[in-house]
Amino acid sequence: MKRLSVTRLGVVLVGFVMGGCAQLAGPDDSGWVTLLDGSKGLENWARVGSANWDIVAGVLQADKKSGKENAFLVSKDSYDDFVLRVEFWASDDANSGVFIRCQDATKITDKSCYEVNIYDRRPDPSYGTGAIVNFAKVSPMPKAGGRWNTYEITAKGTQLVVVLNGRKTVELDDRSFAAGPVALQYGSGVVKFRKVQIKPL
Repeated sequence: MKRLSVTRLGVVLVGFVMGGCAQLAGPDDSGWVTLLDGSKGLENWARVGSANWDIVAGVLQADKKSGKENAFLVSKDSYDDFVLRVEFWASDDANSGVFIRCQDATKITDKSCYEVNIYDRRPDPSYGTGAIVNFAKVSPMPKAGGRWNTYEITAKGTQLVVVLNGRKTVELDDRSFAAGPVALQYGSGVVKFRKVQIKPL
């Protein structure tokens, strides 16, 4: 009986360890592609505008730009259907955003892309943090300033869903933009991106 109990215990422990390993496996093990993290430079991105993007202690950040125009990092690849995960930090006064399915990689705007906003102090908060500017209003507007946050943005066909820190902020059914690169915006304040990963669907 003791031998049988030990055998059963061994099986349980092996199952527990294997289950734990599965849970600890990184996103890259399940179809995720890392576009940005502390170990990568900006080889996956093209610069548009003049923000002082730099990787400091494993984090991409910017806190100033030259001129009035917003600045961007634009992915070199184009995507249609995907889940995008973005870990970001923004100061309370920051103006930033994650742009998807952009139609012109050299001219990023909220009229040629879907812009998932990061802008706690936007004069019209209905299109502030958590909203898709011009397309899907958020109410009440969540605030992201002063801490690390995670966006999970799903784009599948005409369906778009935005989740901020595990809570859905907006969803949209729209066919304006079917595919295009992803872009990270610097407008004002301090903006940091710790990790950007995409999973094609």
